[in-house]
Amino acid sequence: MSTAVSTSFLARLGLALLFVFACDAGVTPSIHAAESFAHARQSNETEQVSGDADPDRGFDFLTNHALLPSDFNQEVFDDLWRSWPEPLKSRAADASIAERRAMAFYRYGLTPRPDATEPTTDTNNSSTSVAKPAAPEPTTDGREDPGLPLQYVVDEEGNWTMNCFSCHGGSVYGRPTPGAPNNRFALQTLTEEVRSTKFRLGKPLGRMELGSLIIPLGTTHGTTNAVVFGMGLMHYRDDDLNVVQRTPVSFTHHDMDAPPWWYFYRRPYIYIDGFAEKGHRGLMQFTLVPENDASFYPENEDSFRDVYAYLSSLRPPKYSESIDAALADKGRHLFEQTCAECHGTYGHASDAESIAAYPNRMVPIDEIGTDPVRHHALTVAGRERYSRSWFANAGEPNEQTTLTDPKGYVAPPLDGVWASAPYFHNGSVPTLWHVLHPSERPTVWRRTSEAMDIRKIGLMVEEVERVPLEEPDVAIRRGYFDTRRFGKSAAGHDYPDALDEDEKLAVLEYLKSL
Repeated sequence: MSTAVSTSFLARLGLALLFVFACDAGVTPSIHAAESFAHARQSNETEQVSGDADPDRGFDFLTNHALLPSDFNQEVFDDLWRSWPEPLKSRAADASIAERRAMAFYRYGLTPRPDATEPTTDTNNSSTSVAKPAAPEPTTDGREDPGLPLQYVVDEEGNWTMNCFSCHGGSVYGRPTPGAPNNRFALQTLTEEVRSTKFRLGKPLGRMELGSLIIPLGTTHGTTNAVVFGMGLMHYRDDDLNVVQRTPVSFTHHDMDAPPWWYFYRRPYIYIDGFAEKGHRGLMQFTLVPENDASFYPENEDSFRDVYAYLSSLRPPKYSESIDAALADKGRHLFEQTCAECHGTYGHASDAESIAAYPNRMVPIDEIGTDPVRHHALTVAGRERYSRSWFANAGEPNEQTTLTDPKGYVAPPLDGVWASAPYFHNGSVPTLWHVLHPSERPTVWRRTSEAMDIRKIGLMVEEVERVPLEEPDVAIRRGYFDTRRFGKSAAGHDYPDALDEDEKLAVLEYLKSL
């Protein structure tokens, strides 16, 4: 499951979507995490209020400024349908350009951009500007051109360049929502079909098409191998972020589910193991392509202060269906008795209270029992390299605290948890009901609808015995999640078994309100 990666290969690859901070983990405290918590809380509060950072500028920067080499152009995107299998290819042949673009958006997990931003009032009664969701996602038979994608920067020449929203800008049950996990992103499928299209059009292959021949970009739609690329590219930088030549190393490939950005404001550390203290510099890791030399980072630092402000401004969408208030209140009491020790409490009057109510609790890997591959994949040496880098403010008065040997995973906040399916750090559990019923979690499942499962709160899925390997369309095959595969286990986090069935239903009702 490991591959040695050469310097020349990484130079061509250039993908580092490393901004993959913590997803669902369990309970009980870690002294190791608690020792660094106070320092992180103080430094992050300082960063949030310093300078003239602007959330609107941050959103504009992410969507309209290419920070990596272009992936493909509009001509390639509009010709992708010729690489599709039948009968989809024939349907596309009979469709208009606008319809084919909508079909491509759906196939690859892309969404339209928000139409505008609108001011909103946060719990501190201060005005912030957050992205307003766009119109509902087009179906495979969409008749309108979806316009510019949220997940790519498209310049005036029609060049498409991936941005952070590729993983962190998805849809909430069919409604595009910036900051939501993109649980339909089909990066491997898109890259393979871009490669086929470039071959057909006689265009040179880029880093993505070459890199995916050796390193998988994601084995299941909605998850990516992004952490590995970030690890590899960081390996070929010195402490000052200069590109250097080093002996190739091996990495353990593993898919991760992108977490929602709307709980960014509560967390002092990022990533599932909480090893990196939060800061605007750390957000720049995904730009570590060889084309960006060391000078790129201080030159763009102010823009990433704006990005930090944008992430800090995001809040989860409200639950869209009815809630049984009496049952939810019962669930709140149960949650505060059994879950809040690690996941925190909710319904506070201000952001400051919400931040203080999140315990940032790390759970030892043997206790939580969720898939351990991610925990073992990042080495102490790799984390130490990060701690000595510009990203961690190394050698500066505000040098960050980096946990170089975390003992497990960090339980995340649960703000908007109803809207962030699937669950666990690897996306292995499709609904909150399955989180609360460990023995009922499906072994192999696939999503069947964009709609929400109202009863179980999460994805509409069907359970099957196996992935249909005889299916000719690879995009359909990658729609199945097999929890028996490496890094994809749905085991662990068995704490809900301490509750009886009525108590589980009450907690589920309460989780809708977060």
